[in-house]
Amino acid sequence: MKNFLYLLLICAVFSCKQGTEQKTISETKASNLLQLFKASHSDYPNISVHRGGKGLLNYPENCLETIKYINDSIYAIYEVDVAQTKDGQLVLLHDKSIDRTTNGSGKVGDLTYAELKQFNLVDDFGNETEFKIPLFSEVLSWCEENNVVLTVDIKKTVSQETVIDEIKKQAAEDVTIIITYNIDQAKTAYQLAPDLLLSVSARNDEEFDRLLKTEIPTDNMLAFTGTRLSDASLFKRLHDYNIVCMLGTLGNLDKRAEARGDDIYMEWKALGADVLATDRPFAAYKAINN
Repeated sequence: MKNFLYLLLICAVFSCKQGTEQKTISETKASNLLQLFKASHSDYPNISVHRGGKGLLNYPENCLETIKYINDSIYAIYEVDVAQTKDGQLVLLHDKSIDRTTNGSGKVGDLTYAELKQFNLVDDFGNETEFKIPLFSEVLSWCEENNVVLTVDIKKTVSQETVIDEIKKQAAEDVTIIITYNIDQAKTAYQLAPDLLLSVSARNDEEFDRLLKTEIPTDNMLAFTGTRLSDASLFKRLHDYNIVCMLGTLGNLDKRAEARGDDIYMEWKALGADVLATDRPFAAYKAINN
């Protein structure tokens, strides 16, 4: 009789554990971006705003107010940089220090968030604004409420896990893309968040071949093809896998467009660049959407 009761107890425990596991699996929801960002579609944003907006008078980079300002005019996604303060708070900041982008000084890792709030952001022309370095959670919350997509560049001093945990905490999976720069980063990001879309480096056939040998499904890939023009054959190959291609026009290509005329953005789009990551979001958007 004891053995029979013991067997019943084991079965009950196993059944409960299995039910919990099934519930956990069912609660894991794949990001809507995995379906939206397909080369066979055309309803995704085709502009990615570098650092949330650069070179704008009175609107600093990596600033929520800047994202709101641009978002009022164009349909775009926003690349932002995530750093971590001394007291573990995730904030938007590109540099290791706050010297260039605020009226303060010091390394972000040596300052608490309360200390950061004492300083104001400055624009790219050195003009001080009333805006503050935003919390990543604050930006995620606004983007989730307004269906605005972020591509998240995780700085080297921050772990992928910490950032992904915050995304999940804010239930912002449907508005976030994790940027990775190499195979190892892509693999760990996928292991941590198989439900998220990943920006992966595919600047040539060799890099793409290495990605195909990983366990990462192509459904989870948005291909960043670099800041130089690739051959049309690479774009075609990525499109054959239904992967969206992002070209970084920020830097030399943006300068070329500014010098030769913005119609050149359309040429790059015709070549196969589905999304343009740019420091000239208004000009690039107008060129390829009008």
